[in-house]
Amino acid sequence: MRWTPGSGSNVEDARGRSAGGFGIPMGIGGVLVLLVGSWLTGVNLFSLVGMGGSSAPATSENRPVSSSPEEQQMMQFVDAVMGDIQNSWQQRLGARYQQTKVVVFRDAVQSACGLSESATGPFYCPGDSRVYLDLGFFDELQRKFRAPGDFAQAYVIAHEVGHHVQNLTGTIDREPFNGNANERSVRVELQADCYAGVWGHDAAQPGRAANGRVELDPGDVEEALNAAAAIGDDRLQSQSTGRVMPDKFTHGSSAQRVAWFRRGMETGDAGACDTFKN
Repeated sequence: MRWTPGSGSNVEDARGRSAGGFGIPMGIGGVLVLLVGSWLTGVNLFSLVGMGGSSAPATSENRPVSSSPEEQQMMQFVDAVMGDIQNSWQQRLGARYQQTKVVVFRDAVQSACGLSESATGPFYCPGDSRVYLDLGFFDELQRKFRAPGDFAQAYVIAHEVGHHVQNLTGTIDREPFNGNANERSVRVELQADCYAGVWGHDAAQPGRAANGRVELDPGDVEEALNAAAAIGDDRLQSQSTGRVMPDKFTHGSSAQRVAWFRRGMETGDAGACDTFKN
């Protein structure tokens, strides 16, 4: 990927901010279930069981941030990607689009959705319309999920902004599909994948780098497709339990995630991302 550092206006640096609060203690098995579930759903499940609910006391102490040159470059990367994604959606939605930010944190963060730890993974909080990200997740993406590459990282951000678009357009508040909450979750997540592909379609257009925009290089699309496949429900279930349980899917299978990202990538049309059609 080719990108140009921006002003930093698309990122809120919370790496030096402490997050207070005490939750209900759980056994390690329960914690692991919530960690996997939070990543699969994009929702902070810890807050739902009292581990980081809004009733927990929050602190806003800011500590000096020690940041390596590599981490500073990653902060610039996140800002550049976020700015480009938002520019694309602003062009599509006009006044309907409301700017947001990526809140970059370390270890834990207090949001309108509760107290979240880094192990929860990147998430979008509808309560404050913010994307939350610990940069350490990108290492996990490469090592644990075997999905390296800068466009794989950009795909993660674009997926979360897809949830922001859903929040603005009302999709995120839709009733359970056919009364099935898991099916609704799958369709919401697959649409966010498709929306990520819609931005990818824009980024793939030649000549953008000359104008300071993000521009893809050969091989970048394969990085995102690999990432989408790596975090499919069937693959994650198989890796963690040795079984595949479709009725427990919350994000969709690897094949579904790849197909919907590819649809957005090939069409560049948000209207083609209606995953709620029968």
